[in-house]
Amino acid sequence: MPKTDLLVIINPLSGTMPLAQKEALRTFIATEAARQGFQPELIMTTHAGHATDLAAQAAQTGIRRVLVMGGDGTINEVARALRKTATALGIVPMGSGNGLARHLGLPMNPKKAIQRALAGKPVLIDSGEINDLPFFCTAGLGFEAYVAHEFANQPTRGLQTYVKTAYRAFWSYKPTQYIIDDRETGPLFSLTVANAAQFGNNAWIAPLANIADGQLDLCQIKPFPARMAGLIGWRLFNKSLNTSAYWRSDRVQQATIQSSAPLLAHADGEPIVLTGHTCIVRVLPGSLLVLL
Repeated sequence: MPKTDLLVIINPLSGTMPLAQKEALRTFIATEAARQGFQPELIMTTHAGHATDLAAQAAQTGIRRVLVMGGDGTINEVARALRKTATALGIVPMGSGNGLARHLGLPMNPKKAIQRALAGKPVLIDSGEINDLPFFCTAGLGFEAYVAHEFANQPTRGLQTYVKTAYRAFWSYKPTQYIIDDRETGPLFSLTVANAAQFGNNAWIAPLANIADGQLDLCQIKPFPARMAGLIGWRLFNKSLNTSAYWRSDRVQQATIQSSAPLLAHADGEPIVLTGHTCIVRVLPGSLLVLL
């Protein structure tokens, strides 16, 4: 008999793929799932938080595989509901950055990603929290948080829009000073809490990060001259940012971060505004099953 333990959650707004192509992928998933012995239920999200509700219900009813077609924000919505459950997450990356999928070495081709998720084996990875808000790839303050808030206000998505937004933001952003566990950092251009090694689009903010080591990489980039921006960017995408004199990282299980200014932040690329001037980040080791 076919198994009935497969839910597929689709965000119709993720990425830049036309809706018609996403509809075609729905047919492909149904066919491929049936070929592998599954009987899937496919649901399109209709509002923010819908994916979390669907995934939570699936875990409560004993469904063991939840596939999500979407970007890092939708993946975050699903994964937060599956933490500390026996239900495994399958990722079909459809977003602008696809940071978690890229870190895990998953195919960027949707059909290949679907096949991989259906046939994959559950593997435990860590997750993180920033003031109790879950993240699975990166969270951060500083420049990348500023860009995330600016990007969220753009009428279009995609890599091209993100690059244009980041370029404009570079010239208006002012570095911020933080206190991390009672240690003053001095002004920082960027402060990233990395569970995975990259933001997305192969931008490696924490080249040595291990997503299953029970630790977070607390990456800091000091302010740098504008003439160095090209080299910093080259190192970011060349997976060698850790060789820059402007970069440093500490591995932590938990850290308290303070600032004299309100904390603008992001979690997996989604903009968040934290209450007050203090936040706590921590790792939850081995808290999520992913299909690899």
